[in-house]
Amino acid sequence: MLGMGLLLVAANAAAEDEAAKSEAPAAAPAASQPPSSSEAKYGPAGCGLGSLIFKPTSGFTQIFAATTNGTLGSQTFGISSGTSNCDSGPSNSQSAKAFVQTNRAALAKDIARGRGETIASLTALAGCSNAHAVGTKLQHNFRAIFSSAKATDEQVSDSLVNVLSSDASLSCSNLG
Repeated sequence: MLGMGLLLVAANAAAEDEAAKSEAPAAAPAASQPPSSSEAKYGPAGCGLGSLIFKPTSGFTQIFAATTNGTLGSQTFGISSGTSNCDSGPSNSQSAKAFVQTNRAALAKDIARGRGETIASLTALAGCSNAHAVGTKLQHNFRAIFSSAKATDEQVSDSLVNVLSSDASLSCSNLG
């Protein structure tokens, strides 16, 4: 049932995109330029297949985007591979922090275990050399990263980046 609903919404979103393209003038300079680094290519649901299907302008569509990303695991794959609106490389030093903020709950579980898919994705995003070493380091510093239940997403991401930055043996080259 949920799958059918997602397909209907995706088809509707695609139809809206086509209608918007046909209404826009062909020579419009804004339509021919790629988004600048300050423009969001995805909404609060993050990058992944959901960000390609659903526009980031509406909170309602972001629910479908997040569901699509979570159900299909496309966000983690996109971050690891640099596809599906998920940028990678030195030009995205803030990606690690954004990833932590977007995936806080799943990351907390994986950090408690010292391993998992979100740690592997974070390792790739942060440009670290070894996911196992990152998982171990984060697990040993769980209380420092998640200092309280009231810690904001930004505080958690800052703490995590500080932990990774403090250990040169991890060779994390893409931390902001």
